[in-house]
Amino acid sequence: MNWYPRPVLVAMLTLALGHLPLQAQVVPGCGDLRESTGPYDYRTAPMETRALVEKYHFTVRVEHLLGGQSGKIGADLDYTLRAFPNHHRALISMVRFEERIKMPHVPGARFPVECYFKRALQFAPDDTVARLLYARYLYRAKRGDEPDRHVQYTIQEAGDNAFSHYNAGLVLAEHERYELALAQAHRAAALGFDRPELREMLVKAGQWREPPPAAAASAASAATANPASSAANPASAASGPTQ
Repeated sequence: MNWYPRPVLVAMLTLALGHLPLQAQVVPGCGDLRESTGPYDYRTAPMETRALVEKYHFTVRVEHLLGGQSGKIGADLDYTLRAFPNHHRALISMVRFEERIKMPHVPGARFPVECYFKRALQFAPDDTVARLLYARYLYRAKRGDEPDRHVQYTIQEAGDNAFSHYNAGLVLAEHERYELALAQAHRAAALGFDRPELREMLVKAGQWREPPPAAAASAASAATANPASSAANPASAASGPTQ
């Protein structure tokens, strides 16, 4: 499985920790979300707030697992994810580090790797990118229907967000849920988002079918009404959804 990051557009939805009830700030088995730095929603945090953490902890060196910046790699990733629980690229790096050393609790990190996903979703349950990254993690771990539930939740909550439908389709196709992936490809196209990567994955697997004529006409109409959607910079099919 490829965990390199890919750019996608993310809905700018703010979830302030101060609005969470006290019990929601504690993640069972995975610590307390309250931190001296943050926590902040990475999607909406000001650039200067991001830079304050990333300059000293989530550098290029740390992201690509070449070495720690202020200490061990795991400690820098841990600090980043405690300040920004839904920092998508840091979540990806944490998973890649786990895969490299084949340990569920990487040296220097405060929690096991899966805890960082649980913390991200408790902090920002509306973050579909973090949720889909967690689904990919669970698929790889062969956790039964647990990842399917996260993908279905994303689909149900996506509404008319074509990016979420498209990324859900990528994750489903990657893990051979082809019928569901095809439905998401058609749904994203009907909303005016018709990038080629998902279709190419389904064609390669022998699973692509054109949408019914009525749906195709609806997709063309939506693309004409919203040309910016077609020109957006989405994820490539080679890796999981993230910022």
